[in-house]
Amino acid sequence: MKSDYRQPKLITLFLAARPKFLTASAAPVLVGSALGFAIAGTFNWPLFLLALFATMALHSGANIANDYFDSVSGNDWLNENVTPFSGGRQFIQQNILSPGITLAASLFCLALGTTLGLVILYLTHSLFILILGIIGLLGGFFYTAPPVKFGYRGVGEIVIAFLFGILPVYGSYYLQTGTIDIIPLPAACIVGVLIFLIIFINEFPDLPADAAVNKKTLVVRFGVSISVWIYRIAVISVFVIMFAGAFVSRIMLWPLLLYFLFGLPAAVAAISFANKQDLSTPGPTQHRASAITIFLHLIGCLALAAGFIIGKFILSQIS
Repeated sequence: MKSDYRQPKLITLFLAARPKFLTASAAPVLVGSALGFAIAGTFNWPLFLLALFATMALHSGANIANDYFDSVSGNDWLNENVTPFSGGRQFIQQNILSPGITLAASLFCLALGTTLGLVILYLTHSLFILILGIIGLLGGFFYTAPPVKFGYRGVGEIVIAFLFGILPVYGSYYLQTGTIDIIPLPAACIVGVLIFLIIFINEFPDLPADAAVNKKTLVVRFGVSISVWIYRIAVISVFVIMFAGAFVSRIMLWPLLLYFLFGLPAAVAAISFANKQDLSTPGPTQHRASAITIFLHLIGCLALAAGFIIGKFILSQIS
């Protein structure tokens, strides 16, 4: 497919990273850092900024790598239902970027993220950070890269929930507190479920192309009807985890209140939009489910981060 696309090469490469979706990697760092501040009472800005940009760089590299390897597998070439949220950037298919440049851009972003990670490692001398960094680097690249190809083997959604939930929340929490404990677990699980929902809802438009190349996403494996219910249960589970977290620790109380106030309407809309008819029909009704899910992730992460900070301020005033 040819294109008359006109844009400076650097801007094109920047757009190939899908920058508007980098909130998926920035948000968990914000959540973990805010929780770390609430627990430690201090905030290390240099480590926060290094973690933020390192995670976003690795995420950019993984996004571009996914476009390259989905092109190699034929997945993106077969996708006739590309949406603003799914189907890849399509720069290779539109002859905007060559496969070689795409792969090189991916490796550059991964190298940049690794370099920033090494700076963090130098400052912290932490084996924990080293392990998390290696997992993040390899997990993001091998999500679609052979021979691992997590996204093609029926575990991609769980891998993403770990890479963009538990891992960055725990890592950023550790950078602020210097401790490894159970306190971040509820928040990490919530962020993991929220990013799982984004990956999952975007698999519905890709169903025909994924099935054609044997990419075993949950939607391919279980079909639309069952997948709709998996999605709805996952949306509800966020509230369940928040309730459980608030019951165990008061640190989760303010996030719970904020999420109910701002997230409940979005959650109700998400459950409504996620129905078999709309998700099986290409077009605006399919897109709105993806859009509300991304919004739900943003609201959830902001509720967690703001709730931790508000809770810390209130408790400090009381004590």
